[in-house]
Amino acid sequence: MAGIVVKPRSRIFHGHDWVYASEIQKTFGNPEPGAVISLKDFKDRPLGTAIYNPQSQIVARRISRRKEELNVDFFLRRLERAQKYRESLGFEENVYRLSWSEADGMPGVVIDRYGDHFVLQTLTLAMDQRKADIVAALEKLFQPAAIIERNDSPVRKAEGLESSVQVLSGKDPGKFSISIGEGIVQEIHLVEGQKTGIYLDQLDNYAATACLAADRTVLDCFTNQGGFALHCAKAGAKSVKAIDISETATNSTRVNAERNGLDVEVVTANVFDFLKNAESDDKGERYDMIILDPPSFTRNRKKLGEAMRGYKEIHLRALKLLNKEGILATFCCSHHVSNKDFYQMICSASVDAKRTLRQIETYGQRLDHPAIATIPETSYLKGFAFQTMGGF
Repeated sequence: MAGIVVKPRSRIFHGHDWVYASEIQKTFGNPEPGAVISLKDFKDRPLGTAIYNPQSQIVARRISRRKEELNVDFFLRRLERAQKYRESLGFEENVYRLSWSEADGMPGVVIDRYGDHFVLQTLTLAMDQRKADIVAALEKLFQPAAIIERNDSPVRKAEGLESSVQVLSGKDPGKFSISIGEGIVQEIHLVEGQKTGIYLDQLDNYAATACLAADRTVLDCFTNQGGFALHCAKAGAKSVKAIDISETATNSTRVNAERNGLDVEVVTANVFDFLKNAESDDKGERYDMIILDPPSFTRNRKKLGEAMRGYKEIHLRALKLLNKEGILATFCCSHHVSNKDFYQMICSASVDAKRTLRQIETYGQRLDHPAIATIPETSYLKGFAFQTMGGF
């Protein structure tokens, strides 16, 4: 089997499963892009089996510490293991992430389940080449009504892959409703909707954050389809305003609010502009609770500084709009922004805003998005809730 020899002190020797181009000592056997290759250390000792793409900065991604073939049987075993793990956690509502890439031993394979419908993303070349095997494994294990390909993620460009959205198996279910959290009904569309339907990683956080919303005036920024706003309204918030720049998202929020009989004011606007204008209006509305759940501001480390300035701006402006003893619930979904850096940015914004913050809650991604201790990229979602303190 063709393969690569990994340089000493590379991250794979510390438990990671990636090999970057700069970590390769030599390549042997002329492996083809997308091939399964062997990994060896600088003393010719085996390190396992990986998928290979010389076009990517991450040239190799380990799939096993042993010799392994990448075929239908491989996906059957990995998907069955992933399903048993979700079952052990009590995900009986059948709305969850079935496969989370490296965290489930399938680098680049993301599968979300919505009842009998499955949404597949193949974000690495080797896995994209084997979509038929993944579909065959899903069909054997679950007999799905539909398998939808949502390969419109920009991260595919790093692997040299084109965008693709299509039905791989069964029929497009069109719009249908699911129940999430505290009985909130949301309408989703797996082919035309955002991402793979909804943000499954935040489902637990919707309910947890809503516990703080009773009798408060709430501003939900970057609302997407209204997850936080809807839960806060149902939890007894005095009022809820939801903002997003996407008209598609705000339309979905309005529909979901009406479907659930909830009173949510929905605004289509740029959140940065909205917060800036609200701050400059001395007699403008102030809030008892503000939720910040922006999309990732950076997809690479080169733009991390710019992203952190963006994060700080919205936090600074939000803090200035909070009433006394108001609550700020804030989230970051970029794995390039560390938990420490995100926290320090919040602290810096609080100093500039002259607001003292008491931390009251910590949030993370739902357990169907497992994190591997030695692969920090699998743990990306972080969040906190703070309460402003008066008299300090």
